[in-house]
Amino acid sequence: MTLQAIRPRVLLIGGSGFIGRALTARLCRDGYEVTVPARDRERARARLLTLPGVTVVQADLFDGATLDGLVPEQGVVINLVGILQGTQKQFEHAHVTLTQRILAACERHDVQRYLHMSALGAEPNGPSMYLRSKGQAEELVAQSPVAWTIFRPSVVFGAEDRFLNLFAQLQRIAPMVPLACARARFQPVWVQDVVEAFVAALQHRDWIRQRFDLVGPKVYSLAELVHYAGRISGHSRAVIPLPGWAGQLQATLMALMPNPPMSRDNLKSMQIDNVSSQPFAPVRLGFEPTALESVAPAWLSPQARKGRYAAWRSGARHKR
Repeated sequence: MTLQAIRPRVLLIGGSGFIGRALTARLCRDGYEVTVPARDRERARARLLTLPGVTVVQADLFDGATLDGLVPEQGVVINLVGILQGTQKQFEHAHVTLTQRILAACERHDVQRYLHMSALGAEPNGPSMYLRSKGQAEELVAQSPVAWTIFRPSVVFGAEDRFLNLFAQLQRIAPMVPLACARARFQPVWVQDVVEAFVAALQHRDWIRQRFDLVGPKVYSLAELVHYAGRISGHSRAVIPLPGWAGQLQATLMALMPNPPMSRDNLKSMQIDNVSSQPFAPVRLGFEPTALESVAPAWLSPQARKGRYAAWRSGARHKR
């Protein structure tokens, strides 16, 4: 059964991020009017500038009055907000407190649909601050009277990700890759498949008050993913699995870097497999989830990078 007469206006919280930009583009293509609140309006606006039907507004979402000014007249509210690193307080602030305030505003203003981005493995008693705070946020959503749907993706990959691209970049500059949690298992899902799931949720009444895992067709170890990114990008390096104590030391040192690639909390998240047996995409969407190998070369390969560089040079010449 499909949902009828949802107002074609979407408040997309977290809309300027990697997944948010892809979802914004898809919603706009379907004729939705999308509002993206951001702390830094100009930076977010630059990322979304080419999309028609998008309004980017300066907003502090932890201010109740601000949310009350944004939520009325919206047919849908989508919460994609997530941080991978931080303190206990920062995780609770971003995942739990913000979710609580968004849900309260949705209730006050009778929002028709609420879609929530969680994470595979999210549990209130999970091994990491990230998974615990995501799990606590899920429980808040599940207890809410709003018409919610929760999505729990494995790691999401795409042309602008900080996952495969990070592994490829590291191997361009490093002679080898010392790797903590090399045996950790993931089931990566393509960003466009995630986007299709969110858009489909707006059409199906039987998805209300449901939680769905979003995963790709294949399970990989972390070492396999690093090997793959290096090989496809043309800079394959030896991957050296680290023992537990060395991995902890590596994460501690990396945490001192600006925008660090790994933290000790990330290692704790990888203590549990990031995989699922739930066949969401084929059953619910009518297509098989996209294989990593079928799309990743389009942005990881040396030919793809050369193409992007040539396009940049051509654009720079035309601007002169």
